[in-house]
Amino acid sequence: MHDLADLLPVTRRSAPLVHFITNYVTVNDCANITIAAGGSPIMADDPAESEDITRLCAALVLNMGTPCARTRDAMLAAGQEANRLGHPVVFDPVGAGASAFRNSVALDILRHVRPTVIKGNISEIRFLAEGVGSAKGVGACPTELVNEANLAEALSVARRLHAATGAVIVISGPIDLVADGDSAWAVDNGHPMMARLSGTGCMSAGVIACHCGAHPGEPLRAALCGMVCMGISGELAHQRLTADEGTGSYRVRLHDAMSRLDADILRRACRVRQLA
Repeated sequence: MHDLADLLPVTRRSAPLVHFITNYVTVNDCANITIAAGGSPIMADDPAESEDITRLCAALVLNMGTPCARTRDAMLAAGQEANRLGHPVVFDPVGAGASAFRNSVALDILRHVRPTVIKGNISEIRFLAEGVGSAKGVGACPTELVNEANLAEALSVARRLHAATGAVIVISGPIDLVADGDSAWAVDNGHPMMARLSGTGCMSAGVIACHCGAHPGEPLRAALCGMVCMGISGELAHQRLTADEGTGSYRVRLHDAMSRLDADILRRACRVRQLA
């Protein structure tokens, strides 16, 4: 794969406008990490305007963190409009498998919208891989983490969901997995403290969307670059903590690190390996 660092300056120069239909828990962090990554966020989750806003933007993020009927309708309308325009769609199926309503929203989106990238943890991705196309879906799986022991199994799940949707699949965890039908990559960047901060997964989707919006013809590279940028920022944020600082300071330093990330830092710190 060509140098991922080449994508970063292009993304910063193009400053892609990213439309978020996301949750109210992490919305501010998603907006600010998008700015730090080089993009420009706009949050619009009313069905009355979701299509209009999508037309203005280079990419769309659909996040199920706090689903309701209104945001479901907005996501379907915006997603279909983005598909019509050929704009990248990043789908983050937060909590898929946890409730009947949440499951129905996730499967409705996959039946009516063609995501460019689907990003979730292994439990969420497994639910979609087993439930897409089924009227009932499947039960929620226990929370799991991708590690060396289950990396091959996680890749199998990702490949099943890719086959069903055509999307690039990102599975987040201590090891991040990025795959399509042709290749698969493991990202070893990141820090355990990221898991102690609410919203790092949601923020990752925003960073991916920035790179997809700036590089719409390269969704695999864009998704991989987004996860690497997030992981490196997590590492740098931890390195810069002082002895008396905790998760609140870490959150601020994570945004600082993303805003100061450049191609040289990315080249030096990137830890990616090809799996297939």
